Amino acid sequence: MAEAADGRERGLAEELLYAGVGAVSLTKARADELVDELVKRGRLTRSEAREIVDDMTGRWRGEAGRVGERASAGLAGVMRELGLVTRNEWEELELRLAQLEHRLRLLETPAERPRPV
Repeated sequence: MAEAADGRERGLAEELLYAGVGAVSLTKARADELVDELVKRGRLTRSEAREIVDDMTGRWRGEAGRVGERASAGLAGVMRELGLVTRNEWEELELRLAQLEHRLRLLETPAERPRPV
């Protein structure tokens, strides 16, 4: 049952990510076509239509970034539930282990004591 929920969450995160990428993938050529259509249909000047299209694509890109962040956070939650660690956590553990090994070596080697004169 939990595996099915994890699969649904992962699928939803992927769908949201793909939707965001699709919204951002408006090419310059398509944006120019959209500007031309807006100018033909209404009483907008080319610069006004361009400003509207640029504003909308900026909003889409911002929303896609937020969707990506949410999907990433959701995926991180799924990874935690599965008991997986992130690369940063792994690297932090490696560093801590290296530091502990170094300290242990320092404790195991006999300290040189000054000889009495």
